[in-house]
Amino acid sequence: MNVVVVESPAKAKTINKYLGDAYTVLASYGHVRDLPSKDGSVRPDEDFAMEWEVDSKADKRIKEIAQAVKQADALYLATDPDREGEAISWHILEELRRRRALKGVDVKRVAFNAITKDAIQSAFREPRDLNQELIDAYLARRALDYLVGFTLSPVLWRKLPGSKSAGRVQSVALRLICEREAEIEAFRPQEYWSITASLLNTAEEPFTARLTHLDGEKLGKFALPDETSATRAKERLEAASRFAVESIERKQTRRNPQAPFATSTLQQEASRKLGFSATRTMRVAQRLYEGVDIGGTTVGLITYMRTDGVQMAQEALDSTRELIGARFGGDYLPAKARQYATKAKNAQEAHEAIRPTDLFRTPEDIGGYLDDEGRKLYELVWTRTVASQMTSAVFNQVTAEIAVDDRMATLRATGQTLAFAGFLKLYREGRDDDSESDETKRLPELSEGERVAREAITPEQHWTQPPPRYTEATLVRKLEELGIGRPSTYAQILQVLQDRDYVRLEKKRFVPEDRGRLVTAFLTSFFDRYVEYDFTAKLEDQLDEISGGRADWKQVLRDFWQQFHEEVERTKGLRMADVVEALDAELGPHFFQPDPENPDADPRECPRCGGRLGLKIGKMGGFIGCANYPDCTYTRPLIASQAGDAAASTDNGPRELGKHPESGDAVTLRTGPYGMYIQEGEAQNGQKPRRVSLPKGYDPASLDLHTAVELLRLPRTITQHPEDGNDVVAGIGRYGPYVRHNRTYVSLTADDDVLTIGENRAMALLAEGNKKGKRASNQTVLGEHPSDGKQITAGSGRYGPYVKHGRTFASLPEGESLETITLDKAVELVNAQAEKKGTKSGGKKASSGGTAKSGAKQSKSSGGNAKKSGSKKAAPAADDGGASSQG
Repeated sequence: MNVVVVESPAKAKTINKYLGDAYTVLASYGHVRDLPSKDGSVRPDEDFAMEWEVDSKADKRIKEIAQAVKQADALYLATDPDREGEAISWHILEELRRRRALKGVDVKRVAFNAITKDAIQSAFREPRDLNQELIDAYLARRALDYLVGFTLSPVLWRKLPGSKSAGRVQSVALRLICEREAEIEAFRPQEYWSITASLLNTAEEPFTARLTHLDGEKLGKFALPDETSATRAKERLEAASRFAVESIERKQTRRNPQAPFATSTLQQEASRKLGFSATRTMRVAQRLYEGVDIGGTTVGLITYMRTDGVQMAQEALDSTRELIGARFGGDYLPAKARQYATKAKNAQEAHEAIRPTDLFRTPEDIGGYLDDEGRKLYELVWTRTVASQMTSAVFNQVTAEIAVDDRMATLRATGQTLAFAGFLKLYREGRDDDSESDETKRLPELSEGERVAREAITPEQHWTQPPPRYTEATLVRKLEELGIGRPSTYAQILQVLQDRDYVRLEKKRFVPEDRGRLVTAFLTSFFDRYVEYDFTAKLEDQLDEISGGRADWKQVLRDFWQQFHEEVERTKGLRMADVVEALDAELGPHFFQPDPENPDADPRECPRCGGRLGLKIGKMGGFIGCANYPDCTYTRPLIASQAGDAAASTDNGPRELGKHPESGDAVTLRTGPYGMYIQEGEAQNGQKPRRVSLPKGYDPASLDLHTAVELLRLPRTITQHPEDGNDVVAGIGRYGPYVRHNRTYVSLTADDDVLTIGENRAMALLAEGNKKGKRASNQTVLGEHPSDGKQITAGSGRYGPYVKHGRTFASLPEGESLETITLDKAVELVNAQAEKKGTKSGGKKASSGGTAKSGAKQSKSSGGNAKKSGSKKAAPAADDGGASSQG
């Protein structure tokens, strides 16, 4: 008998069908071991010895695998074909060795890029040994992330209360977002004008031309800096008597198709075209890779989705070209296949591009077997793959120079027409600015020397624009350009930043929270080297050198740790006053912005005593306070002082937005104990005035009267439900914006606006909410409690995520989520909650007996004796490690 181990049950089910009865396929459910969340899991003083822990849920899987292997002739480790997959295989192998389950068993590693019958059978015909270089690279990366997180985060907690964690790549990504925000805040718009002429050719066909030269001088962007100069230019053109075509240039240009998807480009394009987050994209891609039931057969639809590679296997190229010829004709098929080269330095990740496993399995053919998001992502992968092998698009470009009154001025008219669509017939790449590309702008037929008639001269005012905030797509692209992180980690990094409340997504763009800006300012002030872009990128290069067998992983760790440890020790002697002074200097322009309406006023002047305001650090984090404390006790939260935003402080009083058009009462923006809210009028005769919370995502500084009045009018009826005719309503409640039908309430997402959400979106949310409500309590079983064998589950309730054992509920602490909570941590939480209430975990009255034993087990990589689990102190999860391959 042969035993095969993969990560997920879905993958196991599919592979088992292809291999037959001679093989038993088991799932490890992702990683089976990890570094315990406590000090000492990586020990630099012992040459970076690492201690690994098997949690109780994984322990059960390992026991099943060990039992099967003891009766087998061969063990095939068939985890994913990347560094993370190699690491999972290594962990499984080490655990089986420690348990003495491999006597007489031949161990082989197989890797395949697609879950298809041919790919799997081919891999099993050519097994290999585990790749030690890839394992070393994984160990180095895991140790680095642990050492940075568990060394730097406690410094943050001590010197910057309220902070949650720091990570090797996470902190650099956060710096990018914060520095972009600082650029936007420092930006001062500059005015400039342009002149456009509306013209007619001799056939009286209209076209437009732009002023490019005046009095023989080429006009730069700011040549017409104000309305006065633009008006003078307009008057001169209007006074001109002769407009004639001086020259015409015609040329053809070609636009080549983009390469097939790699991980990062798939995440970027799914963000732009489908509105998917990086995490959502990878989750859907995982399902497509592992297989979908089509006519009773589970079929893997795309190749492996964590890759830097953009090349395609020869059989895939042949299949794609055959499909193009049959479907679009020979004009759309290049003379030879297009070859794309990967930019990846790391050979182990330079796999094939993400493509359909069978190009003739079109989106139309399999759409009925997929859910909506799966169908959209598969179509995106399919069209990008096919388009990458199609002919180039051809454009005819025309540029006409129009001379005015013997070259007193020159106008330029441009046009572009699509001569041959090529790959654009199938696929157009999305744009980061959400605008449509102007691929066709026609010019009427013109000839040199032809007189044209002037219709109108139009000056137009412009203002320079600040750099845009990062979207998920543009941030991933920037990280990739800088060589920071790896595509498989980007989704996790972006999610951690949001989970830590360091950033928020607003209109699909990242906005740093003040907590995130404080962390970045602290790190750049005292650990600048370790959040430098070049340093982080060079460290990634060193990890690549390890995976290529060109560097020793422990030497890389030694070189890093020596200087990093010295930096950390140096900061321990920092006085809090030094920290506050550095942060105040760094973030002063953000928290104390001048008022454009009163530029001479000092934004740091205390409104109560006239003293100087500055950044302060307290037990609960940062705030703004007066330098004359304790004589002056003025404080306000860390909210950047926007122009006119008096609501940033309750001391400054409410900000009036205007008079309500119906009642005539003042509409004000105020700050209360639960955040900002809008109020109509004042309390009268014991009656509370009408109020509504300001929804998350609404900028207090730019809130106007119209929007405030619309929010006060909530709830509003969107439509009538087709089933019973009752109202579907949008409103704002205790837990934020929602849609409601009868007694069904569904919270709106960050992308929904309570004032504009329409019928289709509301009905979709309600339908999804009903599905969730019908699921079995929507809880996840984590495992059994070691004291009584009863299940411990995790779920989300009205007060947030929790774990439950019997009648004992325990809320998840900050830093934990439903995706990251482990059984051991859940046992610890419910036991602590039970002890607090004087009961046994599970809800029964406590007896005088002992406490529950932990079901966790530990083991060292060296194969030492198992130790009992025991966390010494809470610490942040390593948030920059490789993405899990768990299904």
